[in-house]
Amino acid sequence: MSGTIKPRDAKELRQAVEWALNESVTLDVRGSGSKLALGKPMMCDHVLDMSGISGIVDYAPEELVVTLRAGTPLREVEALLAQRNQMLAFEPPDLGPMLGREAGEGTLVGTLMGNFAGPRRLSAGAARDHLLGFSGVNGRGEAFKSGGRVMKNVTGYDLSKLIAGSWGTLAVLDEVSVKVLPAPDQTRTLILRGLDEATAVKAMCAAMGSPHEVSGAAHVLAQTALRLEGVAPSVEARLKGLRELLIDVAVTMEELDTLESRAFWAEVRDGTAFNAARDAIVWRISCPPTAGPAIVGRINAQRREANVFYDWSGGLVWLALPPSADADHLLVRSALDAGGGHATLIRAPEAVRAAVPVFQPQPTALAALAQRVKESFDPKGLFNLGRMG
Repeated sequence: MSGTIKPRDAKELRQAVEWALNESVTLDVRGSGSKLALGKPMMCDHVLDMSGISGIVDYAPEELVVTLRAGTPLREVEALLAQRNQMLAFEPPDLGPMLGREAGEGTLVGTLMGNFAGPRRLSAGAARDHLLGFSGVNGRGEAFKSGGRVMKNVTGYDLSKLIAGSWGTLAVLDEVSVKVLPAPDQTRTLILRGLDEATAVKAMCAAMGSPHEVSGAAHVLAQTALRLEGVAPSVEARLKGLRELLIDVAVTMEELDTLESRAFWAEVRDGTAFNAARDAIVWRISCPPTAGPAIVGRINAQRREANVFYDWSGGLVWLALPPSADADHLLVRSALDAGGGHATLIRAPEAVRAAVPVFQPQPTALAALAQRVKESFDPKGLFNLGRMG
């Protein structure tokens, strides 16, 4: 790359994009770069460093909305919300350590661009469901806005959902407004031991379908974990009901208190189990919950070394495989055929990511639609060239 452009405000951002457009050069759009190793290697002429456009613009705790600039670190946002006992309900993961970076480096906008959500995704929704509005610059050099700063303003919601998960290939955002929620007073986790993967998924689905308002369901290292959150009396009553529901399922049960639960679910959220084996290939498979064990079974039939854990009641499968030149991508994706779903290559060496599809290949009609959307926002291919393949 030839150099780095670091705008300090929205005006300089637009000028930078207009310059790149006029000079026919491409831009690698990044905040902290914490997710640079996720996706296809990019082929860009310059880095557009958004870290200079940072800071909280407005925080209205009573309205459950925070507005911030694009380069604002996620840790800064979460620290601000914690002062008022509020949170980002979609539980944004910190994948930095998994990708070879330090913890706490990521930005909230980077999380939104990947549409990442943690274990509370089942009850709180995806990251895109919490994006109320934004402003930015598209690939035509045009400044534009969508949505607003209040939860009742639905204008532009569809555009917000289009931008989230686009990996910075459609536009460069300079400011976002997101919905926040009160943090729970108490968190308890019921741990079931002695379940195989298929039985664990059935237990998690039963818990999620019960009236006990389970906010997290994961199966990690032969432990099936079910999270309950809220005010203390409600949590205690629901925990008792959940125990009664599953009394005939588990060999043993135990409970984690609030502090233990927070630590446990932070590790599930961030995929900490895979941080030790640095050379392992890591896949993230989204599928119908009951399909997960069969998908893993088909992969294990040929790659018995697979290390697996389940989140989202079995609907999210984290899979670590031994190093290989092609990340076993044909094996992984062929295993999805019967159960549906999609697989994303989260961690692999750059040469491997350059050689295989990182994101799930789209059907022809959907790929054509995605291309038309890309052309409407960024007709010259200015932003993050090659990242999504």
